[in-house]
Amino acid sequence: MVILLFGPPGCGKGTQSRFITEEMKLPAISTGAMLRDTCAGGSSLAHTIRELLAQGSLVPDDFVNEMLIHRLAQDDCRRGFLLDGHPRTVSQAEFLQNYLRHVGHAEPVVIHLDVEAAVLIARLSARRQCSLCSSIYNMQSKPPQLPGVCDFDGARLTTRTDDRVDVVRDRMTAYERLTNPVISFYAGQRYHRLDGDRAPFEISSEITNLLRERYIKASSASGNTSPARANHM
Repeated sequence: MVILLFGPPGCGKGTQSRFITEEMKLPAISTGAMLRDTCAGGSSLAHTIRELLAQGSLVPDDFVNEMLIHRLAQDDCRRGFLLDGHPRTVSQAEFLQNYLRHVGHAEPVVIHLDVEAAVLIARLSARRQCSLCSSIYNMQSKPPQLPGVCDFDGARLTTRTDDRVDVVRDRMTAYERLTNPVISFYAGQRYHRLDGDRAPFEISSEITNLLRERYIKASSASGNTSPARANHM
């Protein structure tokens, strides 16, 4: 099973990604995390990517696709995987679709956590981070025991630059501009838009029922429970 998880910043995608991968025993793959790992290196490529990201530019599709295929060829992806943050463009979606057909995976299940922009802005602008251990708090839903300090080490809580209201609005605009064409690309029976403005356990429960009832049983009945091993294209 291949699962694509979409959702704007602050929608709870990270929480649901961890839940899905534990429930379905599939690896979660984040192209954003892979890019950050690459950026941590000292190569000329790492330097180029850091400059692109600092400018707010997209990393070229060819590099992202190559990086992704290298990861999907590993043994833990044989039964399937969850992609978080990919595809980001229609070109990437088309490449992924061709790759999945090439290696024998079924069409991906697309789960889109939909949350109104006003709710997301309120969530993200209320987020605070420990300046020492990086623990995350939310002044609305998960406040610290003492105002302004971390529960674990007593360090000062700060607001991250990308959680300022003006920055959050810009992030929402950029997300919609990039993602709407990709969402349209996946419109169909395997696309599922879920209300993300609920308690995490409610969303997790709906995802569990969705995957078990509609896809796991169908895969078992057809005998398609172990897709072909991924190979380089």
